[in-house]
Amino acid sequence: MSTLAPPMLPALRDRPYAVALAGMAALATAMGIGRFAFTPLLPMMLHDGVVTLAGGSWLATANYIGYLAGALLCMPLPWLARRWRAVPGAAALARLGLAATVLLTLCMALPLPAAWPALRLAAGVASALVFVNISGWCMVRLVALGRPAMGGLIFCGPGLGIVLSGLLASAMVAAHWRAAGGWVVMGLLAAGLCAAVWPVLQGAAAPATGAAHPGAAATATAHPRSERGLLALAYGLAGLGYIVTATFLPVIARAALPAGSVWPDLFWPLFGAGVALGALLSTRTPPGWDRRLLLVAAYALQACAIGLSLLWPNRAGFALGSLLLGLPFTALTFYALQEARRIWPAAGDSVAGLLTACYGVGQIAGPPMVALLLRHSATPGQGFAWALSAAAGALVLGAALYGFMYRQWPGAGKG
Repeated sequence: MSTLAPPMLPALRDRPYAVALAGMAALATAMGIGRFAFTPLLPMMLHDGVVTLAGGSWLATANYIGYLAGALLCMPLPWLARRWRAVPGAAALARLGLAATVLLTLCMALPLPAAWPALRLAAGVASALVFVNISGWCMVRLVALGRPAMGGLIFCGPGLGIVLSGLLASAMVAAHWRAAGGWVVMGLLAAGLCAAVWPVLQGAAAPATGAAHPGAAATATAHPRSERGLLALAYGLAGLGYIVTATFLPVIARAALPAGSVWPDLFWPLFGAGVALGALLSTRTPPGWDRRLLLVAAYALQACAIGLSLLWPNRAGFALGSLLLGLPFTALTFYALQEARRIWPAAGDSVAGLLTACYGVGQIAGPPMVALLLRHSATPGQGFAWALSAAAGALVLGAALYGFMYRQWPGAGKG
């Protein structure tokens, strides 16, 4: 007498929603917590007296240097080929980065300020490993599963992580917690998210399909190096343009608003909500729209958001500016990657590492610039105003570069 075996359930890595949600949770961990939990926790560290504004700037710089180093490691450079040959793919690197993020976040609670720069640098490396590898792994899996459009959910992760970390920090400030306790809470939150991601990140994303499509090399030669160089420069300017506000927003707002206001702790979650919303909206962009013009609009929106903080330094101005600053955050990545792959198809997936590295260079310049301006200004408010003006100027210059590319090479930047 035969019995029917129960139907086999598909593995989690074969379920599109599981893959997309795992990517979202991984980016929430690596970006929203591993990188950006420092922003809402910095005012707590300043209040505890364990770091100064200048010291906080250098901690942020260490993280951005690590992010740049991690991005370079993700590029298939010839001298790294032998070292990475034994690593079993993007899923393994992403898991390594996630585990490191949890550990490094928890270690920031230790009363060892001399070790904090190294911890933040290592956290930057881990964030880049996760960002490049998890986005690539999930997108390939979703294409293989016939659901590529669900890739937009992945990039909601940084915004949702920022919202979670920001709201938790706001609650801890209201409860008069110390910064060390805040780092422990962030580390435990990262651990919980990693536990949800771990079962999905199994094996290779898909069988190797070879190099880029046959016409890639021929297509690449049709685009001059100057076009690629301008794209890299403009994308790097975006890193400088947003990082001043993204790193110091709660501190800037706290200096401008009346003492005791709860609003400074809420502007950062608003930024995160804008990031998540912008990620969803950017996936609905019509393919016929020129990506360079979309990048002009995104840069201009972020510059206007920074201008609101300068010209309208009150609750409404900071709230609206935070939301508008977040909206184009992941759209910039979508559109720049699409444009890079169009003009440099032979580079394949390494273009993500290249642009991430350029972005990292721009970010590295931001915090030292703030520290320098604060040192030469009469008040912190004046120093922050100068820094915000410089950040807005960088975004305006980036938008102008994309506008020049559109005029110089018209009709070519459609998705």
